[in-house]
Amino acid sequence: MITVELKQVRLFAYHGLYPAERKTGNEFEISLFVSYEEGQEFIQSIEHTINYADLFELLKQEFNTPVDLLETLVIQIAACIKKEYPIVKKIRMTVDK
Repeated sequence: MITVELKQVRLFAYHGLYPAERKTGNEFEISLFVSYEEGQEFIQSIEHTINYADLFELLKQEFNTPVDLLETLVIQIAACIKKEYPIVKKIRMTVDK
């Protein structure tokens, strides 16, 4: 199993149930671990793996749309990752506020 990790990514966003959270926003720290089965050949091209820069952009894009619950956000991010990278077998994510 190969894992691509983004650790302690800090993003500012306007997520939350309460009006104050939506108005002032918060800083969030995200760690994302995306795993997939390794192939039988050595990886020699970015097209044969998961590009961490693309994961970072996907994370930023999803964080730009406010949601009430962080659980909803995590599920949306996981769905986007699975759609973009069907080879993904496991996603682990932590979001700290």
